[in-house]
Amino acid sequence: MPSMSGRPSPRGFSLPRTPKKMIQTRILLHFLPFLILVVQVSRPVCVEVPSETEAVLGNPMKLTCISCMMREEVNAETRVDWYYVSPNGEDIPIYLYDGQPREVEGPWKGRLLWNGSKDLQDVSISITNVTLNDTGTYRCEVFRKFDFDFYTPSFTYFKTINLEVHEEASEDTTALYSEIMMYVLLVFLTFWLLVEMIYCYRKISKSDEQAQDNAY
Repeated sequence: MPSMSGRPSPRGFSLPRTPKKMIQTRILLHFLPFLILVVQVSRPVCVEVPSETEAVLGNPMKLTCISCMMREEVNAETRVDWYYVSPNGEDIPIYLYDGQPREVEGPWKGRLLWNGSKDLQDVSISITNVTLNDTGTYRCEVFRKFDFDFYTPSFTYFKTINLEVHEEASEDTTALYSEIMMYVLLVFLTFWLLVEMIYCYRKISKSDEQAQDNAY
């Protein structure tokens, strides 16, 4: 029986064209590893970033202290001590976290807020109203005692922050350029992904048409 195209089909029947949904499924399977990678990268990840060291008079200032745990599922007892290091090297306690955040008597009482995370990997604090007298050295001390079945190891982490207070804000061109480059890179990656999807769609469609033409 001849086919509708006028050419005899092998074994008396013609091959149906590949449905559009099948082509879309192939494209999705092609990009599935990339999509999985994007999802994994987008999950929250603990990164120990440096703290800002310049503050503006009268503005709030976050003193960043991050102590990442290699295994987040392990139970740990955490204590955090914040100190102001005086010019003569004396450690003055200014804030404490021991099960719950607590202020310490002194010049900083009423001006400090707990700015840490629930998992206690971020144990930062914030100065609500920076004064010129806040210029100086601050130290964050994190003590962890881990709870294992047969032993309880401990870990201590220190971080020092040298804070400078300015009466007026200075322009940070580096941060502006970094933000611009981030958006440019995001647009480029989006455009590249779109081009790749169009290319794969056309390539798969063309290969299916050639395979069907050769079968007639």
